[in-house]
Amino acid sequence: MKRFPLVIVLLTVLLDLIGFGIVLPLLPTYSKDLGANPFMIGLIAAIFSIMQFIFSPLWGKLSDKIGRRPVMLISICMTAVSYLVFAQAATIPLLIFARGLSGIGSANIAAAQAYITDVTDSKNRSGAMGMIGAAFGIGFIIGPLIGGILKHNYGIQMVGYVSAALITVDFILAIFLLPESNKNAQKIALRFPKKQAGDNKPTRSASLFFAQKTREYAEEVRLVFSSRPLALLMITNYVYTFAIVSTQVASILLWKEYFLASDEQIGYLFAYVGVWSVVVQGGLIGKLIKKLGEHKLFLWGHLFTFIGVFFVPFVAKSSLFSLGLVILFFFAIGTSLVAPINLSMISLYSYKQQQGQILGLSQSVNSFARIMGPFSGSILYGMNFHVPYIVSGILILAGAIIAISLFKYKIEALDPSTASVNSCKS
Repeated sequence: MKRFPLVIVLLTVLLDLIGFGIVLPLLPTYSKDLGANPFMIGLIAAIFSIMQFIFSPLWGKLSDKIGRRPVMLISICMTAVSYLVFAQAATIPLLIFARGLSGIGSANIAAAQAYITDVTDSKNRSGAMGMIGAAFGIGFIIGPLIGGILKHNYGIQMVGYVSAALITVDFILAIFLLPESNKNAQKIALRFPKKQAGDNKPTRSASLFFAQKTREYAEEVRLVFSSRPLALLMITNYVYTFAIVSTQVASILLWKEYFLASDEQIGYLFAYVGVWSVVVQGGLIGKLIKKLGEHKLFLWGHLFTFIGVFFVPFVAKSSLFSLGLVILFFFAIGTSLVAPINLSMISLYSYKQQQGQILGLSQSVNSFARIMGPFSGSILYGMNFHVPYIVSGILILAGAIIAISLFKYKIEALDPSTASVNSCKS
C-alpha cells in the first residue's frame, strides 16, 4: 500500500466532512436570520446534497479520463473558495451559491474512492474504505464542536474563514504530496481537439441522454421490485432517511428557538450524537448482529429511533441537557443501527450478478431522501414545531412494520430467475 498518498486522500475526505459539520448546525438559524422562509431554509439545507448527487458521478468519470490528481485539486480548491464565499454570505442568494459550490467541490468522494482502489491491493482495500467511514464519524464530532464555538464567540464570518483555512491546508499538501494514481489517465489538452476528416458522428442531444438514463433507472427499479424483500428495503431506505433528515433541520431550529440553546451548545449536542454513533458503528454493531441477527437489530433500530425522534419536542425547556440527552441517546443508537444494517441487508438480498447495480440504486434513493427531507422539516416546523417530529415518528413506525414483515424472508442472495416467493421460509 502506498501509504502517504492514501493519508492525503483520507485527510481530504476528513477535512471536507469537518467543514461540512462546522457549517451544518448553523445553517437553518442563520438562514432564518437572513429572512429565509421555510421553503428557502429547506433549499439552503438541501442544495449541498443536490450538487453532490449531480456531480459525484461526474467527478468520478472525469477522474477516470484525466486522472485523480487534477480532479482532487480542482474540487478541493472549489471547496475552499465556497467557504470564503460563505464567510461573506450576507444575502440568501449568496448563501445558496456558497452551499451549492461547496456541494460541487465536496462531491469528490467518488474520485477519492477511485484513488484508494488505485493505491491499495485487495487485502488492504476494505480497511482503507472503512477509514472513509471513520472519517465521516470524526467529521461529525469535530465539525459541529468547532462551528458552535466559533459562531458563539467570533461570529459567522470566522466559521467560513476557519473552514476555508482547513481546506487550503489540504490543497497545499495535495499539490506537493499527492501523486497521480491513475496510470491510464490522459494528459489535459490546452486546446480544443480538431475535428478529423470523415468524423461525422452525430452529437447526442441532451434529451436523448436523459431518455437513456431514465430507461436505465426504470430498469434498475424493475429489477429491485422483482424481489419483495429488496423492494421493502428500498422503501424503508427512503422513508427512514427522509424522516431523519427532516428532523435534523427542525431540531436545529427547535434547540435555538424553543430551548434557547446557544450555537456552542448545539455543537455539543451534535458531537454527543456523533460519539455514540462512532461507538456503535466502530465495533459494537458487529457483536450485536452476531448475537441478535440483522432482522431483530433492524427492528430494534427503528424502535430506538422512534423514541429518539417522536418525544423530542415534548421535553421541558429546562430539561434539554438531562432528559433531552437521554432521548438523543436513543436517536444516536437507532440511527447507528438502521442505516448500516439496511445497506447490509440490501447487499445480502441482492441478486448475485447485480449487487453493484442494486447498491447504486440504493445510494440514489438515499440521496433523493436527503434532498427532499430538508424541505419537509423546515416547512412542517413552520406550521408547528411539534409537527415534523410527529410525522417523522409515524414514518419510522411504518419502517418498523416493514422490518417486522421482513422476518419471514431468509437472508440469501438470489438469482434473477428466482421468484421472490422462493425466498420465503417454508
